[in-house]
Amino acid sequence: MSRLIPALCTILLITVNCKGPSPESAKDAVLKTPGEQTADMSFYLGTYTDGESRGIYQYALSPDGGLQKLGFVAEAENPSFLALSPDERYLLAVNEVSNTDQTGYVSSFRIGRDTLTFLDQKPTGGAHPCHIAVNPEGYVLVANYSGGNMGLLKIKNDGNLSDLLDVQQHEGSGSHPRQEAPHAHSGWFTQDDGLISVDLGTNQLWFSEVDTQSEKFKPRTPLTLSMEPEAGPRHLTFHPNNPWLYVVNELNSSVSLLKKDPETGDRKIVQTISTLPQGYDSDNTCADIHISVDGKFLYASNRGHNSIVIYSVDGATGELVLLGHEPTRGETPRNFSISPDGRFLLVANQTTNTIVSFQRNPTTGLLNYTDQIDAPSPVCILFKRLP
Repeated sequence: MSRLIPALCTILLITVNCKGPSPESAKDAVLKTPGEQTADMSFYLGTYTDGESRGIYQYALSPDGGLQKLGFVAEAENPSFLALSPDERYLLAVNEVSNTDQTGYVSSFRIGRDTLTFLDQKPTGGAHPCHIAVNPEGYVLVANYSGGNMGLLKIKNDGNLSDLLDVQQHEGSGSHPRQEAPHAHSGWFTQDDGLISVDLGTNQLWFSEVDTQSEKFKPRTPLTLSMEPEAGPRHLTFHPNNPWLYVVNELNSSVSLLKKDPETGDRKIVQTISTLPQGYDSDNTCADIHISVDGKFLYASNRGHNSIVIYSVDGATGELVLLGHEPTRGETPRNFSISPDGRFLLVANQTTNTIVSFQRNPTTGLLNYTDQIDAPSPVCILFKRLP
């Protein structure tokens, strides 16, 4: 049964070594036969490589929620966030580093059955890139945390990357000690061909689009939206059926619902709700946020409380109601992901080096533990899409 807590409820690196996979060791060998693998959903794991990790790994989720390691698939330095190309033939990974020019990198790999083959690597225009997104036209948006900016590239049909096309530099600061300067934490493509850049340091969302003629950033009006003081926005997710978006705020452990003003079309905050149980007063920071495919339930990760907070979503207003918290059975739940069929939620516990799987109840939204597996410095879980 799902155990609920009541609803009181980087290192500076000078060079990058990112190449094709090395020969697998015995412990990295593929553990399943091809026939067995067809029933599973496989996913890639991005990691930090300042410990035992060597780069990117591949795992499988079975129909009953079991986890199995398929193997080590690509050597890469700090591949902390991953994305697929529009045709799903290539995988992109940020290299969360800073070289002597104060920039990190994005790398591309050709996807094989059991391997990733390194193809290309380009600078991102800022230090310590920590998030990457790709749109259907192949534009690549990278958030550079230490650089406080967004880098724009493009992936070509052969999987190689363009040179850096443009950089959107953020300006400003917030009132929290960690908001002394811009810290771009993620970037997202919207359904109306726009871009939203989430900046923890300036405490704002930045709005723009890609001018496809010049292949440069083009600001939108208004350019920014300020979040609540010391919120520290980090990631966001879009409602699948309505024009609502939800922002998880790292520093004040909250989720904010944003809606468009019916007259101006500008987004505004209409609700902010805590991710923590009432009375919890220890340290905590939020990391990730996802919504179920039917739009009925929303989840976010707490690092410190070490839980996944679970909300129901009001179908008429989009507002959130707290249902409870599921312990992640490990420390520092960084990224998490909902399986493509919506049946499972997988959590990457960065500090305790585990991936934990939970089955989702589609009626209640609650989570039930199914399995866990060792994983080195896990950060990002990226599923292959279902056919």
